[in-house]
Amino acid sequence: MRKTILIIDDDTRNIFALSAVLRAKHFDCITATSAPEGIALLRSNQQITAVLMDIMMPDMDGYEAIKIIKNDVAIASVPVIAVTAKAMQGDETKILDEGADAYISKPVDVDKLLKVLSQF
Repeated sequence: MRKTILIIDDDTRNIFALSAVLRAKHFDCITATSAPEGIALLRSNQQITAVLMDIMMPDMDGYEAIKIIKNDVAIASVPVIAVTAKAMQGDETKILDEGADAYISKPVDVDKLLKVLSQF
């Protein structure tokens, strides 16, 4: 069965690149350019098997979005993988402490991303 990945990122270039890579590896992709839009898609689509969440977005950042997802019983079990350029010492720990299920730094290492996705 194909996995459906929700990509939430305010930069359409990142969405394009991630979607292209994942589709080539036989994933289905749904995209959102804001956290509120992504959360709405997640709530309305039970086929989503994982979320790739950008952390630094305007309006609502990934930290706030992850908290909302993990506090909503209907969608809390969907794994959220933070995909971010925040790669300073301590950032990964902070992101995981905020509720993300995994962390991938940008630029994305495709092999690492596929390995993480295979765990869910």
